[in-house]
Amino acid sequence: MKKDKLYFLTFISISVIFLIIASVGVKYFIKVSANQLLELQLESVKRESNEISKLLYYQLENKTKQQEVVEQIQRTIENTQEATSFVSVFNWSGKAVSHPDITKVGQKVNSNQTLLNSLKEENSSDRLYNLLIEHEEFNTEIIHIAPVINSDLIVAGHINISELSSEISKLKKSFYTIFVLMGILIILSSFFAVRVIGSYYEKQLEVKNNSLENELINLSKLNTDLVAYQQKVSVENKTETTIEESIQETVPESSKKRILTYIRNELVPIHINEIAYIYTEDTITYVHCFSGKKSTTNASLDDLLSSLDTSLFFRANRQFIISITSIHKIIKYGNSQLKILIKEADVEILISKNKASEFRQWLNI
Repeated sequence: MKKDKLYFLTFISISVIFLIIASVGVKYFIKVSANQLLELQLESVKRESNEISKLLYYQLENKTKQQEVVEQIQRTIENTQEATSFVSVFNWSGKAVSHPDITKVGQKVNSNQTLLNSLKEENSSDRLYNLLIEHEEFNTEIIHIAPVINSDLIVAGHINISELSSEISKLKKSFYTIFVLMGILIILSSFFAVRVIGSYYEKQLEVKNNSLENELINLSKLNTDLVAYQQKVSVENKTETTIEESIQETVPESSKKRILTYIRNELVPIHINEIAYIYTEDTITYVHCFSGKKSTTNASLDDLLSSLDTSLFFRANRQFIISITSIHKIIKYGNSQLKILIKEADVEILISKNKASEFRQWLNI
């Protein structure tokens, strides 16, 4: 259930992030594309107006009557007012002499001053786009004029505002459609990618957990073996006689019951059952008893281990020899290492990976 909730929250998060980015990005892309469209349209109108102005000039220069020229232009541009741009011709008095809409011939030509002022600025397409977005009440407007040399005729370039608005609306719909489809694709692919990656890591985690569980079982068994062995040693120690034999016996070196140590200049024999651990520090060998008493010896760890009962003492590492009865707990440490905690002592003894197997066998004796 928690996993499904996590996937659901992931889906929601990706969706929200995409919507935030898309809401900003789509407006920017629409404006850039619309400006490019308007730039092309403005340049097209200006070029067409200038070319027709030159054409009229050449015809008049060739002694063609002005009335015939005007009639030819009228036949050429008739019914083109529905396009996004078109041209018309008017005279100096401001009356249209040729217009795609023949009903406007002879009427006074007017244009929106706000629009004309905006087109005089550098970023004319930007200004025109903003006017279109603000829903100014335009229909068809003159955006460029090209006077015919040596005549009273002026060619006017018009743009059809309603058609341009329609083109921009189509552009918006196209962009929104693309962003919606792209958003669905990105969100779904991201969601499935998260699920696949999540499932992979879950499997890896499950394998790791199983490995840890097996190690925990092995460690638990190791501690169980430790307790059993300690109980066995405790029983054996209780059955030993505490009264020394009146007759001195020669004890083999490998089964010594005591070792000689020093506390300052005093020679002190320590019974092996009293020893918790033995360690070296700065080339000095220390014997630490369960009672907390600490003494020193001239023997090395190797010499001491050879004279101790190896069923009771174990060489944990180069620095420590530990007694079976002193071990409080065995803990897994690092990569296959073991950490030994000593009873009533602030000591942590590490057993390396190579020594760990030998330690397990020692506990199973």
